[in-house]
Amino acid sequence: MATISYKDAGVDIDAGNSFVENIKPHVKSTMRPGVLGGIGSFAGAFELPSGYKEPVLLSGTDGVGTKLKLAIDSGKFDTVGIDLVAMCVNDIICNWGEPLFFLDYYATGKLEVAEATEVVKGIAEGCRQAECALVGGETAEMPGMYSEGDFDLAGFTVGIAEKSELDRVSRIKAGDVLIALSSSGVHSNGYSLVRKLFLDKLGMKFSDDFNGKPLIDTLLTPTRIYVKDFKAVKDDIAAVAHITGGGIVENLPRVFPENLKARVEKAKIKTLPVFDFMAQHVEEKEMYRTFNMGVGLIMVVDPSKVETVLSKTDGYVIGEVLAGERGVELV
Repeated sequence: MATISYKDAGVDIDAGNSFVENIKPHVKSTMRPGVLGGIGSFAGAFELPSGYKEPVLLSGTDGVGTKLKLAIDSGKFDTVGIDLVAMCVNDIICNWGEPLFFLDYYATGKLEVAEATEVVKGIAEGCRQAECALVGGETAEMPGMYSEGDFDLAGFTVGIAEKSELDRVSRIKAGDVLIALSSSGVHSNGYSLVRKLFLDKLGMKFSDDFNGKPLIDTLLTPTRIYVKDFKAVKDDIAAVAHITGGGIVENLPRVFPENLKARVEKAKIKTLPVFDFMAQHVEEKEMYRTFNMGVGLIMVVDPSKVETVLSKTDGYVIGEVLAGERGVELV
């Protein structure tokens, strides 16, 4: 009688084991106080840090979106892992959380060990930037579920905050100043439109020059991680908004009370060349509700603290808080 193996069905256990060995040094490089045990157990363990009066755990999960398709099509896998970490940790700092640890989920039709190693290497780099530990993950090889060469990526982070610091909305008042921290590029939102414009409508190639470097390098520039910036000024600011999908107009109001609005001066925003280029083909309103426009994080700051915050970061003033219905007024 003929026999069949798991490998015949498309799942290579040996490749999976080889992958785990490859990523061990990258995972180890993210270790921080609190991590118990190491990679290879059934769960990641983390001891809660001391010093909190009423510790609260925060969690966040996200993916990379269709930016991942650009990585797959270009064969460039070393940056999307940073994006994955960034999209999670940049969210929880908005609730005053310090990221503690991270887990990833990598799913593919056929595990390509070298490619997957590059992805996890990027995840480890993102964790180092965010000062959190990569304590585990899952690699799923699922032939028949994904097309050849495709894979998907998701991540999950847990952070800690002081309960008394969670309410940021009540700390915001009219007259507060809006300070922006620049984005590194498109980050990880709006890539369906990015791909449609650059590749389909304009017919550009990954190797085409864009502002002095290959287009693909611009499009795959990893999302900036703001954890260290946040830690440097958390005692000097009232609130923080991560500018992701929906842009400034949809994300900034999320930290405002009903009776306050933001006034943002478009002329003060330090837009990046990639946004200036896309704005020639996309309506302004669509640009501002899809992309970060060069602003990755916005801090709400009392006027008395503005100089302090500016001295501790590379931020710059883009607007102010006014009385009015919650929202954003772009002028």
